[in-house]
Amino acid sequence: MRLTVLGCSGSGPGPDSPASGYLVQAGDTAVTLDLGNGTFGALQRFLDPWALDAALLTHLHPDHCADVAALVVWRRYHPHPPFDPAQRKLPVLAPEEAAERLARAYAPSRAELPETDLTDGFDFRVLTDGTVTAVGEVTVRAARVDHPVEAYALRIEHEGRALVYSGDTGPSAGLVELARGADVLLCEATWPHVVPGRWTEPPPGVHLSGRQAGEHAAAAGVGRLLLTHVPAWYAGADLLAEATEVFDGPVEVVAPGAGYAV
Repeated sequence: MRLTVLGCSGSGPGPDSPASGYLVQAGDTAVTLDLGNGTFGALQRFLDPWALDAALLTHLHPDHCADVAALVVWRRYHPHPPFDPAQRKLPVLAPEEAAERLARAYAPSRAELPETDLTDGFDFRVLTDGTVTAVGEVTVRAARVDHPVEAYALRIEHEGRALVYSGDTGPSAGLVELARGADVLLCEATWPHVVPGRWTEPPPGVHLSGRQAGEHAAAAGVGRLLLTHVPAWYAGADLLAEATEVFDGPVEVVAPGAGYAV
């Protein structure tokens, strides 16, 4: 199994990276984990979008799903599709409101909004806490995590290997359980644990600090921790230092375009 970082900038695209989006390839199966601003362009450097087997969305904040609109355009208007997209709909595994919310984001105008429907080329499948489903050669497991909107962490399994992606979350027992024993935890680390003048401990239910990401990795007993979702206004090196204080396994901050074997 291989993980490729399409974008990893937290809360929106940064000067050197698109927002959140990742490509996972296992055997003959390819899926995306989130498609934030700018990630669809990056995807095309690594994979023909027609080769995607599914798009997985942890939640519906724009920095994690805005480029679904670009994928719609690709599938609707590409002049030489290799197959009929209406006959081979792309599975989209996402929170319950995805079909409606993504249609509203794509609608060309307010007048066309009532008639905008993406189900002509997409097969929307609802994620819930405890979802277990097969996509090609991989198994996808979902666990609800703690964020201001409905959000899920995802576990991708293939031939005895496991990658867990936190999505966006504050401290979450569900994330720890989902990640237990995983080979790799791709975990958000959005802010420092202490921000002078703002907090001595991060506000709950939003994001993880570098320290908290390390604590989750340690509690779950994962083999490797990859930190992501660092906003442009914080330094990844600082969050890395926090994580290494509490997790004694391999840790690094991911970079756009980087690839990792799982």
